[in-house]
This record gives sequence, C-alpha cells and structure tokens, in this order.
Amino acid sequence: MRVRPISPDLLAAEVVERIDALQGRWARVAVDGAPAADTGEFADALVEPLRALGREVVRVRTADYLRPASLRLEHGHQDPDSFYESWFDLKALTREVLAPLSAGGNGQVLPAFWDAEADRSPRLARIALPPRGVAIVDGSLLLGAGLDFDLAIHLWLPEAALQRRTPEPDRWTLPAFRRYAGEVAPERLADYVIRVDRPGRPAVVDSLD
Repeated sequence: MRVRPISPDLLAAEVVERIDALQGRWARVAVDGAPAADTGEFADALVEPLRALGREVVRVRTADYLRPASLRLEHGHQDPDSFYESWFDLKALTREVLAPLSAGGNGQVLPAFWDAEADRSPRLARIALPPRGVAIVDGSLLLGAGLDFDLAIHLWLPEAALQRRTPEPDRWTLPAFRRYAGEVAPERLADYVIRVDRPGRPAVVDSLD
C-alpha cells in the first residue's frame, strides 16, 4: 500500500479540484464511510471551496434517506444484517437525487426523504440545482449497490481503528461494516481513497498493491 500524508486543507483543495474537473451538467459525489470516519464533516468541508468556484452545492445525507421504521426495524433495533441490507432507501436516493442530476434529468433534488425520529417525510421542497451544481451525498454503505455517482470517495478506517472509534451504542453495526469490507471492498471501488485513522492527519491511498 502506498499512502501520501496530506494536511486537511490541502486534501480538501485536492478533492475540490478533482470535482471541478468532472464533465457533465451536474456532478454527483459520494463520500462513503462508517460514521466513525466522520463522512459528514469531510463532505461539509467541500461545500464552501466549491461555491467559491461558482459551483452551487446541495448536501444530502443517507441518514435522511432511511426506510420507514416498520421496514427498517422489522428484525429489531440492532440487527446488523438489516442495517446492511435494508435500512437505507437507495431507490428513493436514486429517484430523488441521482436520476434528476443525470444527463437527461431536470436538476430538481430532494435533500431529505425521511425523518427517522418522526418516522415520516419531512416534506421539504425540492432544490433546483443550476448547471455546474454539485450534489454531495455522504453516509454508509454507498458503494457496490449500483448507485450512479460521478466521483466516489471512501474514507477508510482499518478494522482496529473502526472498532476503537465506534462508540458503544453503535458497536452492533460493526458486523455490517465487516461484511461490507469483505463483500464490496469499497476501497477498491472508490475513485479516491483516504485513510482517516489518525484524526487531523489524513493520507491519500495512491495504491492498494
């Protein structure tokens, strides 16, 4: 494995440059990783630099694209296989975010589909993303499911770091992430892999061989 240490600011600038170079009317970017990898924080750090380049950004979180509790929790609140297979409504994510930003789309994006706490739709208005706009979607288990992203970033935590940084109430999800690592190998599917096991000291993985 070849890794390249980089500062957080330089990393954000490098990723923003990569996004800005994408062709197409809109750009759909995935920031994939376990909650312990802080995908939301990383995705948020890209927003203002992209806007400074004249590219409007809409942020989408998979936590806002959950299935209803009656389906999500059918096998209990802490079933790792259900978490892996059926918690996230990827069909809705495709329909409401990714397809509208495809070549033949209308640019109308729904930023949130389901309020898990209220267990109902938040009834948000769609956002009209202008040409050159970017949708940044962050969350878990985004790769290997056939979702149509233009750039996929994976924030990688080695197993030991994932276990260490996952808080006790969420440790029941660890078997799901082990399954994801074994069945999907997201670090091999992503366009950009960033090792984040040392807080504040990321490293770009240039080669896994």
